[in-house]
Amino acid sequence: MQWRLGDGGDPAALAEEFLAAHGLPLHDLTRPASAHHLGSGVCGATLYLSAAAGAHLAGAPSTAPEPAPTLPDLAVVVYEHRPPTANPFGPPASTWWLGEWAESWTPRQHADAVTRVRAAIGRGDVYQTNVVGHAAAPYTGDPLPALRRLGGLPGARYGGVLTGDGWAIGCASPETLIEVTDGYLITRPIKGTRPATAAGRAELLASAKERAEHVMIVDLERNDLARIARTGTVTVDDLFTVRRWCDLWQAESTVRAVAADGLGLADLLRATCPGGSVTGAPKLAALTQINALEPVGRGASMGALGWVAPGRVDLGLTIRTAAADGRHLHTWAGGGITWDSDPAAEVAEAAAKVAPIRATLAGR
Repeated sequence: MQWRLGDGGDPAALAEEFLAAHGLPLHDLTRPASAHHLGSGVCGATLYLSAAAGAHLAGAPSTAPEPAPTLPDLAVVVYEHRPPTANPFGPPASTWWLGEWAESWTPRQHADAVTRVRAAIGRGDVYQTNVVGHAAAPYTGDPLPALRRLGGLPGARYGGVLTGDGWAIGCASPETLIEVTDGYLITRPIKGTRPATAAGRAELLASAKERAEHVMIVDLERNDLARIARTGTVTVDDLFTVRRWCDLWQAESTVRAVAADGLGLADLLRATCPGGSVTGAPKLAALTQINALEPVGRGASMGALGWVAPGRVDLGLTIRTAAADGRHLHTWAGGGITWDSDPAAEVAEAAAKVAPIRATLAGR
């Protein structure tokens, strides 16, 4: 199944309805999988939701042109238990060449966007807004081996590739957007980045700015889960734990809750998409500002990609993600902006996040 914003309708409801029609009823995630479902031959499905679809679910504008318009805004692929086929990866890949990256905005424009967010914070419009930049590079050959390599990056909790007619997405995300297991909801927001050195770790742990930015998003995620959880069950575990992704330290927390009775996939997506760590707070105000600031859409990045099965959901937030549209590879990277943000440092942080992605795509 593929859906785009121009098709109309509610992507969360459409995803739930499509899955139910193909043997995966997810209208009540608090119930264990029945013997009928487990024996039906359907083992689960891949679910992808774009950043634009997430903004649509939140009731926010999303008018920036998409740099990779062949990508869908929703894709669902249902899998059955079948014997393996011969040569599942097709013919040998052709010679791979990746050209120079062209940014959708200059470092100065990126820095100016940071300054504009700081001004909005000063006016009281927002507390924090995540600002994301995009770049595209031409290629020749088969992009799938390059995109598959992303899943091997250290810390890629959600590593994998999803493909369709004329498009492909490769993910190396370390961040859990939402996980549902045995009736428990879990999200693991990431905010705060430093080089993966001893000094970088100490600096991250000591940074009042990074901790404040992180706690704001944890509070936002607590609020998101509270909308779909049993009253009084939302808790925070492992606040501001430092973990490694490639050559970067990142701060991560775990927010946990008990799912409300009868919680279905559609309501789960409406409550959690788009992820707070890539929007800001308050979420709707931040999304409105993002739409005014960023020159192009976020495409496959800052959305959701993962696995769903009877009574089970595990969706990663598509940070550290690249996409191919038939002619170009696309990458996105950014960071959360607070009052204490330094524009030049924010530009440098985005470059540090995307550098391993681009090097891996190039085969280095």
